[in-house]
Amino acid sequence: MKSGVGCSTSTCECDDQVSAYFWPYSVYHHVQECWEYLLFIPQISYLATCVCLSNRREYPNFFRTISSDMYQARTMAQMAKRFGWTWVGAVVEENDYGLQALQSFKEETKGTGICLAFVSTIFRERLAKDVDRAIKLVQSSSARVIIVFVWDMDVEVFLTELVRRNVTDRQFLASEVWSTSSLLLSNPELYTIAQGTLGVAVRSAPIPGFEKHLQELHPSRYPRDTILRELWERTFGCSPVQNNMVASQSGLPPCSGKESLKGVQNSVTDVSNLRATYNVYLAVYAAAYALHSLLSCTAPNSSDPTVTPGCLSPDIITTQQLLEQLKLVNFTTQLGEKFYFQDGETPAVYDIVNWQRGPGGTLQYVLIGRLEGSNLILNESAISWPGNSNKVPVSVCTDECPQGTRKVIKKGLPVCCFDCLTCAEGEFSNVTGSLECYRCPTEFWSNSLRTACVPREVEYLAFNETMGITLTTVALCGAMMTAAVGVVFVYYRQTPIVKANNSELSFLLLLSLKLCFLCSLVFVGQPSLWSCRLQQAAFGISFVLCISCILVKTIVVLVAFRSARPGSAALMKWFGPGQQRGSVLFFTCIQVIICAVWLSLSPPFPHRNLSIQGSKIILECMVGSVTGFSLVLGYIGLLAAICFLLAFFARKLPDNFNEAKFITFSMLIFCAVWITFVPAYVSSPGKYSVAVEIFAILASSFGLLICIFAPKCYIILLKPENNTKKFLMAKTQ
Repeated sequence: MKSGVGCSTSTCECDDQVSAYFWPYSVYHHVQECWEYLLFIPQISYLATCVCLSNRREYPNFFRTISSDMYQARTMAQMAKRFGWTWVGAVVEENDYGLQALQSFKEETKGTGICLAFVSTIFRERLAKDVDRAIKLVQSSSARVIIVFVWDMDVEVFLTELVRRNVTDRQFLASEVWSTSSLLLSNPELYTIAQGTLGVAVRSAPIPGFEKHLQELHPSRYPRDTILRELWERTFGCSPVQNNMVASQSGLPPCSGKESLKGVQNSVTDVSNLRATYNVYLAVYAAAYALHSLLSCTAPNSSDPTVTPGCLSPDIITTQQLLEQLKLVNFTTQLGEKFYFQDGETPAVYDIVNWQRGPGGTLQYVLIGRLEGSNLILNESAISWPGNSNKVPVSVCTDECPQGTRKVIKKGLPVCCFDCLTCAEGEFSNVTGSLECYRCPTEFWSNSLRTACVPREVEYLAFNETMGITLTTVALCGAMMTAAVGVVFVYYRQTPIVKANNSELSFLLLLSLKLCFLCSLVFVGQPSLWSCRLQQAAFGISFVLCISCILVKTIVVLVAFRSARPGSAALMKWFGPGQQRGSVLFFTCIQVIICAVWLSLSPPFPHRNLSIQGSKIILECMVGSVTGFSLVLGYIGLLAAICFLLAFFARKLPDNFNEAKFITFSMLIFCAVWITFVPAYVSSPGKYSVAVEIFAILASSFGLLICIFAPKCYIILLKPENNTKKFLMAKTQ
């Protein structure tokens, strides 16, 4: 800049070496005017991609026909999502180009499950050191996909060093600055490591008429164009004639003038991949359309009646007017594309290229997709992956959790690194990578793999299973044994031992024991409304009838011995057979009343228990009223306790065959069985609780049958000589 400060409508010259701090007010005022003027000069860039230039407050006069780096970073993020790459490394240039692109990638992948395994920066001034650090990170990381936002010359050093260290199994995502670099594609050292690279490239498009224009170029038409002169010298090996004089500086022979670029194939005439050139074409057209809009008519004083008044003259167009007109530019190119500026930028359009081996083994980039706006279009079948593989590389910190498991984030690590925990019982996950397990519906349970819910198995104590068969067999055996004892007693009913032990009560006791054995069968099988009611009532009444008979027999023994004393002969008259039957009936009726009230108010009912065993539905009978069930059991226990105490007191009465001793043993067994039944019943799950109750019924019934009737049957069948009144009345020593 020139020395001094001043501003005009056509130029602005400011001295940038004078600090504003020392400027007088008038000078500073001129600098402000100068800066404000510069803000209105439109600038259209065809290659500036920095994200910072998208700030319209700081750069209101800046336009570009190339997309911001933010969009190519977003494109890479879309590719990572598309191919399931959740663990990605990044090597970026340590400047706005690399760091802002990296920030855009982070923002685009936020909340998507994609994480950066590492970030390494490269700075030209310390290239060797930074490349060494970056390669160590690549080697140590499990990430197989690496984003590279680095200048092509720095990328060459980075890739060459990777080859030297034999790191060749990585998938690179290339930024537009090197995705189509001829420098890298022509380097034989990179053929192996760079094959399969996916790159975001500046879109290419043909320029109508451009090829014909190039072929028609000739120095005679542009004699002052030094670039065209050099092209002619290199292409044809001769020096073009200027003003009928041969230029001698080059030392080349003069050209004949018939040379033509038609048929010449070189980098100048190649129009197959016009990338930056096409952006220049769009920028020129945008400026031209803006100027055309301003100059679409003649001056207001024109005599032409068709002219719209108020048109501008080229001499009075201001930069601000041109700036405002650029914002309104909207036209269709010769290729049929809509062109307009949105906040100074054009909609994002990129080519997606893939580095593949050519016929001669060299690398070349192949167009395999396109990004238009936010729509990523890829021909995946045309992609060649690293190692000439047809499989998409896998780049994850942790493999996706299989079905039947859920993700659990590891503390202190990115969300991409996680553990896979198997779903709990009753939960499932039927998709890969599930974040949570889902609870199965009430009637279902998870399968062994936790991948689906299956109907729960219905469980109850059935007749056809081993336990059911065993308990049923034992119950029937007990009933048959009781019947056999009854037959023996009927057959020997006239013998002293049967008569001496109150045959009527003995037969009633045998009947009640048989009912006790048979009532256990009601507990086996699928619970229903009536079976639940019947089993508890049958159990309670049968056992009360049984204990009532034993209690009355015990009272009879006590009364019999008491009446043998002088002056007590009338005692037996008050407790004769009628009173005995009445006592049994009275004791039993109390239980019948308890059961009737219980069944009428809150009876037992079948219940599908889902909480005991998760994979099974336990069909069981709920007691309904706990009070009613407790009264039934409590009443049985009360009679048993009274019977035990009375029998215990009568156990040493002087008789050769004192039945009280056997009643004492039977009651002792009965009480022991039912005392141990309570904790066993409570702690047994499912059908086993029913089995415990059946076992208690059978064990106590067998105890009563054996203790009371086994000694009598022994004498009747095996010791008939002792079945006499004299033997029974004899007193023990």
